[in-house]
Amino acid sequence: MKALVIGATGSTGEFLVEELLKDAAYTNVIIFVRRATGKQNPKLTEHIIDFSAIDNYKDLIVGDVLFSCLGTTLKAAGSKENQLKIDFDIPAAFARLAKENGISSFVLLSSYNASAQSNVFYSQLKGRLEDKIEALHFEQYIIFRPGLLLREGTDRLGEKIMVKVLNALNSIGIMRKFKPLPTSLLAEKLAKAPKTAAKGISIFSLEEIF
Repeated sequence: MKALVIGATGSTGEFLVEELLKDAAYTNVIIFVRRATGKQNPKLTEHIIDFSAIDNYKDLIVGDVLFSCLGTTLKAAGSKENQLKIDFDIPAAFARLAKENGISSFVLLSSYNASAQSNVFYSQLKGRLEDKIEALHFEQYIIFRPGLLLREGTDRLGEKIMVKVLNALNSIGIMRKFKPLPTSLLAEKLAKAPKTAAKGISIFSLEEIF
């Protein structure tokens, strides 16, 4: 299979690329990035692109499965408008072009409680993206909805605090369905999904990912 990845430099995306490169089922791994990563592998192709002009790269969006691990925080984005561009506009544009180019499988890293009807901005944003991609009718559409992620070397104070709180609660049998998920484990599951999931729509919540 020929795999394409957006969000390849993120905390989950980096692990995903490594999983795909070592998996014999994937013969080619193509990543779309803003700047050179320095990664070297015979299976890897790196396209440095302008994410504000994605249609210009339509001819490069060709393969069997597209993985979207793209996402940011409101703090990093600086505004809801910028977060909308990163978390919604870019993945939606890639999905549209992938469908037009005959890619049959789309794997989306979404979020716990994603819903277009949510009153929470981030959850609504992710839900709208899920619906937008569903409307394209990929042959195989796989959605992952993890909860809090364990990111190696994270500098997000709130995330560090939540991980400690949840781990403490989990240790006494409370809130286990919100158990923090290591991004390395999530990446393993993402890479395996196109090979094992059925055609149509598959949604994996935190408990199912574990």
